[in-house]
Amino acid sequence: MRYSSTIRLLAAGTTLIALGTPALALDGNDLVKKLNSALYMQQGEGIVPGSVEVNGSNVTLRNSRFEAGASQGGLPLGTIEMEGVEEDAGGYTIETVTFENVDLRQDKTEISASDIVMSGVTVPANTTGNSLDSVLLYDEATTGPMAIKVDGKSVASIGSSKLTTDVSDDDKKISFDLQVADIKADLATIDDPATKQTISDLGITSLDGKVSMTGSWDLEPGTLAIEEYAFDFANIGRLDMAFSLSGYTLDFVRSANETARAMEANPNKEQAEQAANLAMLGLMQRLTFNSAMISFADDGITEKALDVVGKQQGTSGDQLAQMIKAMTPIVLAQYNIPELQNALSQAVNTYLDNPGSLTITAQPPSPVPFPMILGAGMGAPNTLPQVLGVTVKAND
Repeated sequence: MRYSSTIRLLAAGTTLIALGTPALALDGNDLVKKLNSALYMQQGEGIVPGSVEVNGSNVTLRNSRFEAGASQGGLPLGTIEMEGVEEDAGGYTIETVTFENVDLRQDKTEISASDIVMSGVTVPANTTGNSLDSVLLYDEATTGPMAIKVDGKSVASIGSSKLTTDVSDDDKKISFDLQVADIKADLATIDDPATKQTISDLGITSLDGKVSMTGSWDLEPGTLAIEEYAFDFANIGRLDMAFSLSGYTLDFVRSANETARAMEANPNKEQAEQAANLAMLGLMQRLTFNSAMISFADDGITEKALDVVGKQQGTSGDQLAQMIKAMTPIVLAQYNIPELQNALSQAVNTYLDNPGSLTITAQPPSPVPFPMILGAGMGAPNTLPQVLGVTVKAND
């Protein structure tokens, strides 16, 4: 009886110990492997840690480097803290990933960045599928202040950046929103004499603005839609861009990355570039053009630029504007695009008379395959405006 009780006690103790042993612990190396597999598929890059430490649901990568390819070398990342890590159907979910502050110095240049955090990270179990289950995702990625200094003097800086994503209920589409705030640059640090003089004549000694981008990616048709990509700088203006194309599927991304890696691995760079160009031309056959737009809203730079260029040519800004208005239809006439010529000439006249905004839009009646665009460009370039549905407006 005594031996039997002892055996049962040992068995029970062994069971309790087994439930709490590292048999159920996270595999940090597997996490890094699958993270790099996702990075490699999407960007051809990966993280190389010096060591991997697991403590409960936390994983720490020490002395890490971000390898961006043999020709580009690596970027030291130091310590990466991953908190709230859980296995999920062969992949992983991570509550937060915190990066060590960046402080890079080379010769006279210093680059710093702080408060780099990602949250809601999903690491796929494999990257061979064609759904979002095969893509590295995250809810939010933020950075704090970033700065570039040369000889100890600030050249450019960013106050903060924030990228958020949202996956649709059917897990087929992902939306994203990027906001980069408080961008500053000191133009007085430019060394080129001619550029420095032009900047001085314009009366702009620094840049102060922001960048924003919103869009979505629908994986099944591969529709990538950038709804807004804007550069907004005080005393200069706001440049807005947007476009939409289809065929940008996960298979397209993989093929493009493989082409880039093959080019990098080929020691004969001229041959590699030729092969890559042919491969990319083939990939372009898969894409379809939906729409595009580029617009500029003036914030004082147009009149300044006319005055500066006019002075360089021995005339005034107003006279230069009149010359441009007169020359525009003459220059466009050689391209045999009468409808667009008239619209563009009218838009230029309206804009130069009272600088407000200038917008060029390409909106074809139906999506246009890229091979058709290439064919029109080579065979009958004057038909491209009609093929793409190009329109031009000013001050609308």
